[in-house]
Amino acid sequence: MITEHTEQVRNQIQFFSIDDLVPQDHLLRIIDKAIDWSFIYDLVRDKYSPDNGRPSIDPVTLIKIPLIQYLYGIKSMRQTIKDIEVNVAYRWFLGLELGEKVPHFTTFGKNYTRRFQGTDLFEQIFQHILEECYRFKLVDSTEVFVDATHVKARANNKKMRRRIAKEEALFYAEMLRKDINADRETHGKKPIKGKDDGNKPSGGSGDKFKDYTDDIPMDSKTIKCSTTDPESGWFRKGEHKHVFAYGIETACDKNGWILDFTVNPGNEHDSRTFKGLYDKLENIGMDKCVVDAGYKTPAIAKLLLDDGVKPVFPYKRPMSKAGFFKKYEYVYDEYNDCYICPNDQILKYSTTNRDGYKEYKSCGHICEKCDFLSQCTASKNHVKVVTRHVWEEYMEACEDIRHTRGMKDLYSHRKETIERIFGTAKENHGFRYTQMYGKARMKMKVALTYSAMNLKKLAKIKNEWGLQPA
Repeated sequence: MITEHTEQVRNQIQFFSIDDLVPQDHLLRIIDKAIDWSFIYDLVRDKYSPDNGRPSIDPVTLIKIPLIQYLYGIKSMRQTIKDIEVNVAYRWFLGLELGEKVPHFTTFGKNYTRRFQGTDLFEQIFQHILEECYRFKLVDSTEVFVDATHVKARANNKKMRRRIAKEEALFYAEMLRKDINADRETHGKKPIKGKDDGNKPSGGSGDKFKDYTDDIPMDSKTIKCSTTDPESGWFRKGEHKHVFAYGIETACDKNGWILDFTVNPGNEHDSRTFKGLYDKLENIGMDKCVVDAGYKTPAIAKLLLDDGVKPVFPYKRPMSKAGFFKKYEYVYDEYNDCYICPNDQILKYSTTNRDGYKEYKSCGHICEKCDFLSQCTASKNHVKVVTRHVWEEYMEACEDIRHTRGMKDLYSHRKETIERIFGTAKENHGFRYTQMYGKARMKMKVALTYSAMNLKKLAKIKNEWGLQPA
């Protein structure tokens, strides 16, 4: 028997509570009771007038709207508002009645520009949710995993101009210069003078994005800069992936809780931006820092070891040419400060260059008669040069740590922690690209995305285990 009553159901008038329409096990219901949302009022109170103007939209509702967008990976704010209009669970989460008008899709953007721009509101929201995770003893910050991923910027690859690349000061430049000069003085060399180029430290805004010019000297190094989003960077990965992007450097613990992050232009190397993230992590009780090969530099090794943190680096294959001796085949004699080649000849100290590398050179007259010359060097004067960084002992200490029992297994957990976070963020939370312009708005997107990820995980654990604060 065919039942035909579709039209009758549509025209029925029913009395019900919106709370009855949201299942008890719905994700938004679990998230809503995971934390006390009233903390947002304290964060934004000074951004609103206490007694002037018309009543504003509830700040908690205002923050929850983009949180829904990043929680469910909705591609735009316009689409988010359309979904809220027809989704009862979204309305319940925001505290909107069924017949109540949903805020316009430009509402959040205007409030951001007028109230929240230039503040750290969204990072405070991220930190508050993280503190909730700490309260329940869910975070173990002794072992921290650090890596970076790239998010495609909202910038046309064809809309660019070239600008003169400014050499930016490294975070360890002054310390390295002192150690270089100390080493040169030990060897009877004159100190190296610092470069007086007036460059600002890495990470400063300055005027680095304003130097567009068509009159570029032929010998100047240039970089590509987007005219749409100048704060992004030209990112190259492989042969085909060339886009403007932002680099999101992220730290997490062994349980996958996101601890902190920084946002940088996509053309800045991970080893140069590491210090900015590390400064935010140095007081969390870190014992081991697990990073990939991009961070395996003497400066980072020294930074971590001096602070009592064990760097866990991976094995990095020697970069020697095929058919030539590897660097480890040249043995360093610490007592005599020289290298001994595979043919038992001595490479004596020559100088310490500006980059912090001590150069050890062989005798060309002896080497030209050596049977291993073709495996040693291809230089015209038959002189073999081996370099050793002034902080090489830190790298050797890291190699000792790498060979310690348990370190290989610890490093293998990267795929279950930081790499899984990036994969989840891109697959489920719209982290492959951004529709925001500028670094400040990108920070907002990252903070809310990571807040949503931590909050979703916290809510599910509290719901399943019935956790109470420790």
